[in-house]
Amino acid sequence: MRPNHGGCERAKCGALACYADRMRHEVTHGLGLDLAKKAVRAATESYAVRFAKYSPKTVWETDARAKVSFSVPGGNLEGALEVRSDVVVFELDVPFLLRPFKKRALDIVEGEIRIWIDKAKKGELA
Repeated sequence: MRPNHGGCERAKCGALACYADRMRHEVTHGLGLDLAKKAVRAATESYAVRFAKYSPKTVWETDARAKVSFSVPGGNLEGALEVRSDVVVFELDVPFLLRPFKKRALDIVEGEIRIWIDKAKKGELA
């Protein structure tokens, strides 16, 4: 059985580049759901500006769940972001050839979320 292909259009080609691992990570926030949603939206907006060279995209499906994607040398990374009452869940499909970028992608996204969680805790969100 082949692994999840993360929406790869060439999923049936059998090439190793198509195979993807799903990475899941949780960031505890301690803010409550409404303030956490506000902080994560601010984080994704800030990320889009600060890391524009990665062409980040966030499409909110509900007020608490979004599809996310960004580009790295050699391809695109796609996933989802969900704000829950006590954690932010981030899932990312990482194609085989982009696995070396997995930790870096996680560090960047988690770092941006933590910046905005801290701002929310200090009362700095409008």
